[in-house]
Amino acid sequence: MNYALNMVWNPSEGIDLGFFMVRYYSLMFVVAFGLGWYIMKNIYNREGIAIEKLDKLFIYTVLATLLGARLGHVIFYQSELFHEDPLSILLPISTKPTLHFTGFAGLASHGAAIAIIIVMFYYSRKIVHKPILWILDRIVIPVASGAIFVRLGNFFNSEIIGKPTSPDSFMAIKFIRGEEYNGPLGERAIVAKTQMNNANDAFNAITHDPQYKDILEQIPYRYPAQLYEALGYVIVFAILFYMYWKTEARNKAGLLFGTFLLLLWTVRFFVEYVKESQGGFENYPIFSSLSTGQWLSIPFIIAGLYYILRPKKVV
Repeated sequence: MNYALNMVWNPSEGIDLGFFMVRYYSLMFVVAFGLGWYIMKNIYNREGIAIEKLDKLFIYTVLATLLGARLGHVIFYQSELFHEDPLSILLPISTKPTLHFTGFAGLASHGAAIAIIIVMFYYSRKIVHKPILWILDRIVIPVASGAIFVRLGNFFNSEIIGKPTSPDSFMAIKFIRGEEYNGPLGERAIVAKTQMNNANDAFNAITHDPQYKDILEQIPYRYPAQLYEALGYVIVFAILFYMYWKTEARNKAGLLFGTFLLLLWTVRFFVEYVKESQGGFENYPIFSSLSTGQWLSIPFIIAGLYYILRPKKVV
């Protein structure tokens, strides 16, 4: 029996308010940070920590996430931008091949994780006056929940797509807007083939107009890697949430942090097998056996095992 549930994915850019477009990708970030603040508020109330200290935690986490994720992507995946297109590193534009708006795309979760850990060293010593593992054991809960919405944002943005698969595969999806920008099925090619005035009209035309059926058929079905990853993060969040609220794990320094590192990056490691390559140092023969995302996940997984297995200091 065939249980395939394939679809053509060509979402609108966001919610059009007439005077302003609320993009789904940005909305997912707002939800992620808003929910994270709410989760930490309840944790701080339980721990007897002044809510005023939560405001600084929120600001530091937002800045660390966005800057760390962007710089991480450039360092690990697109280091050539430092000399080819430096303006695109921290601005929502690209000057290659011509100047165009890209939005804040190209974010690496590995970079965000490193930046958050670094910032938490400062926050733990100067603001909350607790051991570093105390804050890391707690901040990973909202971080895990936020990761869910970031991947949903990637799905709405048709980015970080999966490898081509058969239309008979479960949840196989044609990402109309997800092909390489300059590729034969990318935005520039689609606009040229349909002779539309803009990309949105072109994408909508090949999705709904039968005269462009041949173009639509050329777009491959792909694994929805973003949804697979988001589902994995739901499980990670549920486990951490339960451990904090229903067990004594919060009193064992490093246990929650280690569990987060092990589970979240294991999910990332295995989803990489169905994810389209994002480049990086996997292109060098010595690293070609795994993807860049997998290589970067291994140190986090090892660190997670260390913090889970090390003798626990009760806090």
